[in-house]
Amino acid sequence: MDTSHSPICRVCPWYRAHLTICGEAPSQAVAIQCWDSLEQNYGCAPCVTMSMLGDKLIPAACETDIAGAVSMYALTLASGKASALLDWNNNFAEDRNKCVCTHCGNYPKSFVQNDLKLGPLGVLGRTLGKINTFGAVYAKVTSGPFTFFRISTDDPKGCIKAYLGKGEITDDPYGMDGCIAVTKVDNLQQLMKYICKNGFEHHVAMCRTDVVDILNEAIETYLGWNLYVHE
Repeated sequence: MDTSHSPICRVCPWYRAHLTICGEAPSQAVAIQCWDSLEQNYGCAPCVTMSMLGDKLIPAACETDIAGAVSMYALTLASGKASALLDWNNNFAEDRNKCVCTHCGNYPKSFVQNDLKLGPLGVLGRTLGKINTFGAVYAKVTSGPFTFFRISTDDPKGCIKAYLGKGEITDDPYGMDGCIAVTKVDNLQQLMKYICKNGFEHHVAMCRTDVVDILNEAIETYLGWNLYVHE
């Protein structure tokens, strides 16, 4: 079968190039300008590359989110497992403690713990064409515990701030393209208010185990960042 014109032929060299770059630098984590320069100039989505890098314990953040990449790396160091970068995205029906967390999708397979499919990006695929946006991961994350963590730089105050907590990913179905995780966090509305009032970005890093105490100790003892631990 001739695959020379298949969109996967653009994705594979992109992945190999990143392995080379990460090995030569070397790089512990990366942040990629994925929206939408790569699709327009090279003709593929980087999501599956980011997914596979994550499974090699090289966290890869979307949208050049450097603070997101550092957040992911902290979770990877604390857990020894792949981390993912998600959006706090949608309400889930009327449950005030549930949130649908999504991304186009870049989740590592070991984070998803479920089958993956590849396809074009949903939103950009409708504007730039499916052939130029192939490489997104479609997956529904399985149930289980998770830790969430986010750092951000506060330029006016000249400090680094962060929030940290844990919750459960549920088996609730949700029909949407990309990577989907339906999450449940106690007192979620309190957390959302804290995020909004303190100017945090919509991205959040997660890993599939409880490492709250590990990160809390590391930040309080050695880094001195402004940390909110959600309960």
